Amino acid sequence: MNKQVQAPNERAAHSDLIPAKPRVGDKVFTGLSTGSGVAILVILAAVAAFLLLRALPALTASADDIAARGYTSNLAWLDGFWGWVLPLAFGTIWAALGALALAVPVSIGIALFISHYAPRRLAQTLGYVIDLLAAVPSVVYGLWGFFVLAPALGGLHRWLTTYLGWFPLFSGQASGTGRTIFTASIVLAVMILPIITSLCREVFLQTPKLHEEASLALGATRWEMIRMAVFPFARAGIVSAIMLGLGRALGETMAVAMILSGQNRISFEVLTAQNPNTIAANIALSFPEAYDLKINQLIASGLVLFIITLAVNMFARWIVSRRAAFSGAN
Repeated sequence: MNKQVQAPNERAAHSDLIPAKPRVGDKVFTGLSTGSGVAILVILAAVAAFLLLRALPALTASADDIAARGYTSNLAWLDGFWGWVLPLAFGTIWAALGALALAVPVSIGIALFISHYAPRRLAQTLGYVIDLLAAVPSVVYGLWGFFVLAPALGGLHRWLTTYLGWFPLFSGQASGTGRTIFTASIVLAVMILPIITSLCREVFLQTPKLHEEASLALGATRWEMIRMAVFPFARAGIVSAIMLGLGRALGETMAVAMILSGQNRISFEVLTAQNPNTIAANIALSFPEAYDLKINQLIASGLVLFIITLAVNMFARWIVSRRAAFSGAN
């Protein structure tokens, strides 16, 4: 009797385990997703292979060939291609780090104001304005930096060198035109500010409300709640936003080329007329007149920028994966 009663139940249980018939839409979506992932890897490998093959003549060229084409630097201890490209790599990283130092605190502050302090209507308007900054072309930023910002900062340059010249960053003779790496860093900071702000704002808004309400219920102020509940949860997202902004600053071309009067040198002074140049700006300014080995040298410098950007992204992924377990999301 028990077997007769259990038999229908067993057949019903087995019928629930029958796999569903695959749908055409699922197959198409799976194929598109897989193909997109493979295409990204293929494109990345193709770009790396192109840069490496076209850069080989410059990487293997002698120091005399490099110097004969006017590529020199102030590095007496290193000659050849690396003696020429290292100052450019330094200028690229130096300008990007200066932009991050200026943009990150402002971006996080604006994101916190929009997500936790501003009234809803004001927050929506301010968020819309911040997003609009990302749509402004880099040429417009370059024109603004050249005609407006650089002349306006001339007095600040002279004040800093006069009263803070003892500090290495502000030492030396101030530039009369204001076209310095300090000005370029400010323009880059304005350019990457909407990217960092938008991502940080979205991450802050994803903080579980129960965490925030529990902190406030225990007597924490709003700032203490942000410090104990929001920042731990959003740490990985903040790092990702900063690294994305750093990648934008590293690869920016036209704005830096229009503002910075760069030279192939390494210098930590940010207010003088002799500034280190960036890889992207140097390629944009030199490529129209390049020929023969010069083209290979510029492509080789692009390969160095590609490696720097890849290293930054890998470092960001490592930080995010390392902090994921302590982000509060788990």
